[in-house]
Amino acid sequence: MTKPKVFVTRKIAQEALDTIGAIAEVEVWEDELPPPRDMLLKKVPDIDGLLSLLTDKIDATLMDAAPKLKIVSNMAVGYDNIDVSEATNRGIFVGNTPEVLTETTADFTFALLLAAARRVVEADVHTKKGKWKTWGPLVLLGHDIHNATLGIVGFGRIGAAVAKRAIGFNMQVLYYDKVRRPDEERELGLEYVPDLIELLARADFVTLHIALTGETHHLIGAAELAAMKPTAILVNTSRGPVVDQKALYQALRSGRIFAAALDVTEIEPVPPDEPLLTLDNVIITPHIASASVTTRTKMASMAAANLIAGLRGEMPPQCVNPEVASRKG
Repeated sequence: MTKPKVFVTRKIAQEALDTIGAIAEVEVWEDELPPPRDMLLKKVPDIDGLLSLLTDKIDATLMDAAPKLKIVSNMAVGYDNIDVSEATNRGIFVGNTPEVLTETTADFTFALLLAAARRVVEADVHTKKGKWKTWGPLVLLGHDIHNATLGIVGFGRIGAAVAKRAIGFNMQVLYYDKVRRPDEERELGLEYVPDLIELLARADFVTLHIALTGETHHLIGAAELAAMKPTAILVNTSRGPVVDQKALYQALRSGRIFAAALDVTEIEPVPPDEPLLTLDNVIITPHIASASVTTRTKMASMAAANLIAGLRGEMPPQCVNPEVASRKG
């Protein structure tokens, strides 16, 4: 019996590749950078399954080029790189990898918050450049985390995990979300703030944990940044376009807010001429919030499981469009 064909758009954990290889013919894109669009279109005409990353655009054009495609397994929680409606209309399953990276991303969010507040990256550069001359009472002063107020924008699994960490620092935690969660409020001692501007005005730290949609694009712009305290710090580990980077640059450059820490940017990778890169009061990391050995291995295994189910015509364990199963039934 002929094995189904699979294309994996980047090297992932070997154990996940071995699992897929046991039932399918697998081709892996070996380069560090994602396959260029024209190359990806050349790779898909004969495939039955595609294991993709956020960097791969899976749209109608690609699906037209892949008439045998049964499953797109995205190794990510988000799937804004995939036209899910188009996939559903064509009877193509879409899988993702939720929950597995919640705690790891929350850890990294707090790492960025701490680093920005206490100017850890600036201090490291200061030392390595030979600028450390003596202990000084006004050198590299930052802001305390303990007893401060944290504003969480988007209170899903990751937002809740960040809140639990904040409680350990005796922070007051506010949250803004379309859905109010009374149980979590009682359990964790949170305060629901129904107005975004009010939350921004009250918080010492603001951390973003929202999906990218048309409604959330540039949710944090000039007006929102102007509402924040001049001592406030913004952290974003969600999606880059949620923040208007031009407005953020102006806010940081003018001292409108104290600092920012970003694991995501509007364009990824961040262009070398991005103005934010010229500022000392911003930390930018290369989308690594989930980058622990354990978590990335679990993500790869979950993506493999979704892929294999889809190849068999079964609904993936983590399925974005379960309605496809009823159509197939």
